[in-house]
Amino acid sequence: MRLLKKILKITGVLFFITLLILYYLFSSFTTPKSDKKVLDKFENSPVIPAVTHESFREFKYRKLTIKRDTTLPTIIFVHGTIGSSTDFSKYMKDSLLLSKANMISYDRIGYNYQDKNSVQESITFERDMLQSIIQKENPDKTILVGYSYGGPITLAIQQKVRKLILLAPAVYSKIEPMPWALNLYKWKLTRWLVPPVWQEASKEKLSHKQDLQLFENDWKNSPNQIISIHGTDDWIVPYENSTFLERQFPKTQFELISIPEAGHGFIWSKFDDIKQLLIQQLD
Repeated sequence: MRLLKKILKITGVLFFITLLILYYLFSSFTTPKSDKKVLDKFENSPVIPAVTHESFREFKYRKLTIKRDTTLPTIIFVHGTIGSSTDFSKYMKDSLLLSKANMISYDRIGYNYQDKNSVQESITFERDMLQSIIQKENPDKTILVGYSYGGPITLAIQQKVRKLILLAPAVYSKIEPMPWALNLYKWKLTRWLVPPVWQEASKEKLSHKQDLQLFENDWKNSPNQIISIHGTDDWIVPYENSTFLERQFPKTQFELISIPEAGHGFIWSKFDDIKQLLIQQLD
């Protein structure tokens, strides 16, 4: 019996230490990075992005810009919840993509390094912020790529651009999942366990379903050509989000591309597939 108690005690301590290590790694990996660490991601890249700190209304945000040839189209990436401008660093380092397009990525409010501002919990705000970035570009040469929560932000743009590319867009309130882990943020007793940037993501997630209801009946009014790319095994943003969109548009305006057996992280796990699909839109 004593031996069993000792084994259980040691097992419990090891389990607790493992949880602490995983929590530290998880928190460190998702915490917004400094400009230096962002640029470190491009250390071996053929082109280093310009890092600038821009203003929208009373907010400051960070933008990564690679612009070598003004005759080329420009891809503007919009990250999801949780996310950052570096979510697309692999695409922004790819030599073939760099030969065919300029690229811009930015941190949404609440996801900047040492950001003192909270997420705005508003697709309208995010749309207007993206619109301010588009205004500095030639819309006829602009391709908007919105991932996850960035999908509805991109789709809400009413200005005509070259194309919208939605990656696993969270656009349909009726099937918006609410993971149990959100309770850790909702319960005040456990909120301190949630890393700061994940608290921001939780706020955005909890308000997203209601916010979508202000837009989802009007998605069909988009003036743009749209491609939605979605993994069939995505449980974070279910595949039905894209089939919902497919029913809103004529086939001449909307195309759904399915990635079989892919989950929500397919922008990283299926990089080669997504890269080729982007190149097809640039050729």
